[in-house]
Parts: sequence; structure tokens; C-alpha cells
Amino acid sequence: MKSPFLAIIISFTLVNCYHAPSTTKSSINLFNGNDLKGWHIDVPEMDTNKNAISPFWVRNHELISMGVPNGHIITDKKYKDYTLEIEYRFVGKPGNCGVLVHASTPRILYKMFPKSIEVQMMHQNAGDFWCIGEDISVIDMEKRRGKKENWGVTEGKERRIINLTDGSEKPLGEWNKMKIICKGNTVKVWVNDIFVNDGFDCTASEGQIALQAEGAEVAFRKVVLNKN
Repeated sequence: MKSPFLAIIISFTLVNCYHAPSTTKSSINLFNGNDLKGWHIDVPEMDTNKNAISPFWVRNHELISMGVPNGHIITDKKYKDYTLEIEYRFVGKPGNCGVLVHASTPRILYKMFPKSIEVQMMHQNAGDFWCIGEDISVIDMEKRRGKKENWGVTEGKERRIINLTDGSEKPLGEWNKMKIICKGNTVKVWVNDIFVNDGFDCTASEGQIALQAEGAEVAFRKVVLNKN
């Protein structure tokens, strides 16, 4: 007969496999709360429309993405093997946004977004993966991405990989926590401490980090990178 104490220890260990590990070796505040130092803005409309206003700015020590015109703000530096901790909320109506990891070649999707793996923040879909020029694998791939013959990383292909569980987001207007651990060719995601996606065999292992402007106003009060 197995010891009840052994069973408790095994159960505790299994449960904790799905909690984000703590990494505190060195922290970098990618957003300093005062300005956009360390980032640059890539919004195609601003190339040709002299009246276009940047969707990214700082308000009350929060990084604001107004959502329009569409584009992204991207770090000047590249990073690899890190834990990214983000706190965000939709300011008004629910909508779409995302964080791009392992970003590299500019404007390969819709002549707008860089080659990357998107971790979705869209309301009620937080934690989905979207492949943008790069690819990633998960368990139950066909169930979560569709028929294999339709997979791809460019427009018109099945680029979305549905997360493991919905219901992890806070009510609209409240702050959400997202944790993304990039290590080697793996990407793991938690939303409000709930494990929501686990990718492996990613075709990239380093790159810049970007936040999108994709139609909805989003506020970010924390963007912290911890080196693994």
C-alpha cells in the first residue's frame, strides 16, 4: 500500500509543474514609466500620412497603445532566454492586441508586423499563439490549429494556435498579468497565473519584443524582463 504522505507529495509536485517558475537573476524594466526610451515605433501609415498621430505614448506612467493607426512599438535590443512579465488592461471597449516575441525582419505580415511569434492578448483569447513568419509546435496540434495541410506562417494560412484554456482573463477594465517564458526554442505562457500555452520547436530563439496597436486602446503598467 502506498503511503498517503507519498501520494500528497506526488500530487503537490504535479500541480506545481504548471506554476510559472520564479526567475530573479536580473531584471530589466523595458518600460521605465516615464518615456519610450529603449523602444522605437513602426506604424506604416506614419510613413506617408503627415497628419498621422503615433498610437503609442505615455499617460499617468502607463504605456498606452491607442490601437490606431495600426502598427507596433518594438524594443531596440534583442533578447533571448528570459521571462517577460506584463500587466495590461483594455481601457474602453474590448478588442485586440498582442505581444510579439523573437521579432526580427520588419513588416512581413500585411506589410506591417515583423517576423515573430505573437502571444495573443485579444479579449477572451489571451494566450493563443499566432505565427508570423516563424513557426511553433504544441501538443494536439491539429485539434488546436486545424488541418495540417492548411498550416502556414503567412497570410491566408492557419497561423492561429488556440490556447489550452479560456476564462483566465479578468473582467474588462481590470488589470491582467501575462507571463511569457522564452527558453531555447520553447515559449510558455501564463495569464493571471493560469497556464495557458506551451510551445516547443520554435523556429526562432531570440529577437526583439513588440507590443501591437491593433484597433483597441490598451494600457500597460508593467513590462519587465527577467533573464533566465
